[in-house]
Amino acid sequence: MKVLVATEKPFAKVAVDGIRKEIEAAGYELALLEKYTDKAQLLDAVKDANAIIIRSDIIDAEVLDAAKELKIVVRAGAGYDNVDLAAATAHNVCVMNTPGQNSNAVAELALGMMVYAVRNFYNGTSGTELMGKKLGIHAYGNVGRNVARIAKGFGMEVYAYDAFCPKEVIEKDGVKALDSAEELYKTCQVVSLHIPATAETKNSINYALLKDMPKGAMLVNTARKEVINEAELIKLMEERADFKYITDIMPAANAEFAEKFAGRYFSTPKKMGAQTAEANINAGIAAAKQIVGFLKDGCEKFRVNK
Repeated sequence: MKVLVATEKPFAKVAVDGIRKEIEAAGYELALLEKYTDKAQLLDAVKDANAIIIRSDIIDAEVLDAAKELKIVVRAGAGYDNVDLAAATAHNVCVMNTPGQNSNAVAELALGMMVYAVRNFYNGTSGTELMGKKLGIHAYGNVGRNVARIAKGFGMEVYAYDAFCPKEVIEKDGVKALDSAEELYKTCQVVSLHIPATAETKNSINYALLKDMPKGAMLVNTARKEVINEAELIKLMEERADFKYITDIMPAANAEFAEKFAGRYFSTPKKMGAQTAEANINAGIAAAKQIVGFLKDGCEKFRVNK
C-alpha cells in the first residue's frame, strides 16, 4: 500500500517524521509531494496512491479520476471543504478529517486576536479589558469548547449557541446555552465564530444578525470566509463606528475593509489558526493513524462523506 502526503504547504519535518513512523510501522510505503506548484504534479503523484494525506490541498473530481487505486483521503485538520465529497463518494473513496487536533491552536489565536483588538492593536492608546465582557461562541464544537475554557480564565462571561449540541452539554462546562443565534448576538459584546461553510451557513452572518449587538461589539472569525456576508458587514460598520471585525480569513473585500475601517478591522495575511508546531504535528500524525486504522481494520470513525 502506498500513502501519499500531498502538501503544497508542507508539514514541519518533525510531523513528516512522525507520519513516516506510523505508515512504515504498518508495512506501507510513504511518498511525499511537497511544495508542488502545478496541479499536473498532483495528478501524476496520485496515480498509484492508495491513500492521501492533505492539508489545504484541493481534491476534486479531476484528481479522483486520476487516482485509480485510491481508497481514502484524510484532511489533516477540521475543515474539509477543499475535498469534493460527492465526487469522492462516487469514486468509492472514504474522506476523513482530524477533528480536535488543531482546536487549541485556533482557540488561542481567537483569544489573542480579541486581546489585540481591545487593546487598540497596541497603538499606544488606552484600550479596554476582556474581563467581565460577555463572549458568545457561535458553534460549540472542539474549537468553541477550547475558546470557552480559555475565556473563562480571562474572567469573561461565556455564552454559546449550537443548533446541534444539547444545552446540557454546553452548560456542563459552565457556559450559558442560548436558544438561537439571534439571542447570542443580542446578548454578547464579543462573538467568536466557529461555524462551518455549508449551504445553510454561507452569508448567514449578515446585517440583520449583527445590527443588534451591544455597543462596542466585536466579531471574531476563525471559521470560514464564506459565512460572512461582506457587503452587509461593510454596511453595518459604516453605520456603527463602535463595531470591530477581526478575522483569520482575509475577506474578498479586504482592501475596502482596511481603507474604510482603520483601527476597527484586522485580518491575518493568511489563515493562521492551525499554524503552530504542535497542531501541525498532531494533525499529521492523527491523519497517518486514521489511514492505518482504515486500511488494516476498516475503521471509519472520522468519515465525513456518505
